[in-house]
Amino acid sequence: MIHSPANISKGLWLGLLGILIFSVTLPMTRLAVGTPEVPQMSGVFLAMGRAVVAAALSAVFLITTRAPFPRRKDWPPLAITTGGVVFGFPLFTSIAMRHVEAVHASVIVGVLPLATAAVGALLHRQRPSAGFWWCAAVGSALVVAFAMLHSSSAANGLSINRADLLLLAAMLCAAVGYGYGGRLSHHMRAEHVICWALLLALPLTLPLAGATWPTAALKASAWWAFAYVALFSMWLGFFAWYRGLALGGTVRVSQVQLVQPFLSMMFAVPLLGEQLDMMTVGFGLAVIATVFVGKKMPVSAQTWGNRQ
Repeated sequence: MIHSPANISKGLWLGLLGILIFSVTLPMTRLAVGTPEVPQMSGVFLAMGRAVVAAALSAVFLITTRAPFPRRKDWPPLAITTGGVVFGFPLFTSIAMRHVEAVHASVIVGVLPLATAAVGALLHRQRPSAGFWWCAAVGSALVVAFAMLHSSSAANGLSINRADLLLLAAMLCAAVGYGYGGRLSHHMRAEHVICWALLLALPLTLPLAGATWPTAALKASAWWAFAYVALFSMWLGFFAWYRGLALGGTVRVSQVQLVQPFLSMMFAVPLLGEQLDMMTVGFGLAVIATVFVGKKMPVSAQTWGNRQ
């Protein structure tokens, strides 16, 4: 797919829409799994259950749109995409979010743009300019600095706990899933990519969801949160996101993710009653500035010619 100025612009806007949808995921996940003091549904059920609901919607969508079966050579990258965005990211974040606030977890998301760009550059053999990488590095460094400053006021200081490690693993899974899914979107409909990935996972997600079905009564808010992550985070958000990656290029559009941590924080305030201070706002504005500078930097075209 040719990354013309018009396609890049459309890709960035679609990418931003996808990130806006994904930004609500962490607060909704926290709402669904609860806290150690007031637990709700388990992280495993949330991750697997949302995939089952999205897979059912995907089956209807694929039949309605008369989607062709993926080519034989598309199944391996589809499997990698499935491992990243259907299993890895949802499972790790769902387990971690019972033990950390959404505001804290949101800062970890800051490592995702650079990781996604690196995966995209490797897969598509794109060559971002030094200025592009400089902006990506500055934005990521700002996020890391914010995380360190924010955690320095906590009781555990700068130590890394199990939940943080799970969140970092989730970011790596998401980057790989985004990279491979974005590549598939070059010759498949973006909506079909996530739909096939979800159906590919169904033989595992369905029995796991059934085995972990909640046995205790849950708050209505937990089920509403479950509905959001199933319909939007696991399904509709990828329609916009993968289409944006295909149109604008994975390396460039991935930088829109730099605003995700701070959007998630802002959603966490009304949804969970968490606190947002001026330091968060200041770092948020600084990171957003790097996005607008970074998108102006040149990114070379693919060097593979017509090869997908």
